[in-house]
Amino acid sequence: MELTSDALVNSLLALGAAALLATLWLWPRLARQRPLPVLGRIGLLTVTQVSVLAVLALSVNNTFGFYTSWHDLLDPGGAKLTLTSNENHHGGTPVSDSPIQPTDEGGLEGVTDLPKGPPEEVGKIESVRLIGKESGLSDQMFVYLPPEYFDPKLAMVRFPVLLTIAGFPGTTLHLVKELPVPQTVWELHKAGKMAPAIVVMVRPTVAPPRNTECVDVPGGPRTESWFAKDVPEALRATYRVSRSPSSWGVLGYSAGGSCAMRLAMRFPDVFGSGAGMHGEFKVVEDQFTGGSLFGGDKALADQSDLTWRLQNLPAPNLSLLVVSTRTETDYPETVKFVELAQQVSAANPQFKVESLYLDDGGHNFDSWVRELPAALEWMSARLTWM
Repeated sequence: MELTSDALVNSLLALGAAALLATLWLWPRLARQRPLPVLGRIGLLTVTQVSVLAVLALSVNNTFGFYTSWHDLLDPGGAKLTLTSNENHHGGTPVSDSPIQPTDEGGLEGVTDLPKGPPEEVGKIESVRLIGKESGLSDQMFVYLPPEYFDPKLAMVRFPVLLTIAGFPGTTLHLVKELPVPQTVWELHKAGKMAPAIVVMVRPTVAPPRNTECVDVPGGPRTESWFAKDVPEALRATYRVSRSPSSWGVLGYSAGGSCAMRLAMRFPDVFGSGAGMHGEFKVVEDQFTGGSLFGGDKALADQSDLTWRLQNLPAPNLSLLVVSTRTETDYPETVKFVELAQQVSAANPQFKVESLYLDDGGHNFDSWVRELPAALEWMSARLTWM
């Protein structure tokens, strides 16, 4: 059973209930102060308590997504493989020497509202594991291939890519269940509001359980390199994707929104557009980041501060969308950033910033679900075919 499966939780619940009933039934018979009855009482109590604690731990993990699989839990970071270029021009399934390999991780089989039908009609979602050459990191992710990808007439066409990033803590599955990214993409595509694109769904916690805020930690996980170098290189080696920055976009919510805006601002040669829903403009360091992410190096921290970059560095050639609500706690800070960005864009027309605000809503999935269609439409309008 998968680590995140309901079957595992239900099995442990049944075991705990059975252990509790057995304890109530057998306790009088084990009341004697002899070795075997004492060991029996200890055994019953141990099974009951371990079962209950395991159910609680699994429930917390399934909610917050610290670990997505047994591999993730028992071997974080995983093994390293050598990246071998092998373009797969005719199908959607990675081949044997690809840096992206099929996996049954992620819990996709439990999602019931995905589009039903053959790939050439509704597209296809693949669960894969990517192992990065540059960072040495490994993680599971989902890849949505649109119906056009399987059209023989488009066999030589390279598709634009939209990288979507979940929040922290959160699993890749949050981008399918709590925030229905592929379902919304499909509905917008059917309505003619979104052009065909390959949508890649990832989480920011590539080195669980630490929140690295998608930066390269000195002496630690090189998460930024994983997102900005390993993921694009692996996708280009496996799928028919465009190589132009204008054909690549990155979108995320919460911590994933922070990552999306930061990746776009720092790597405009990779991502030509970025959209952040309720993201931060400066890296927040707290107990979840395991202390300082920059080793106390202020100059290094400034590089990841988007406000500092606007004030001190040339504006990149980039389209940026900032999404939030007027009742969000950091709404005033968001407005200040957008105003500063628009002042900068006046001097550099190639740097374009737009904003979208809901009148109400908080830092939660209810707000992100309402914002997602508009953010996807905005992104689709900026992804070019090259």
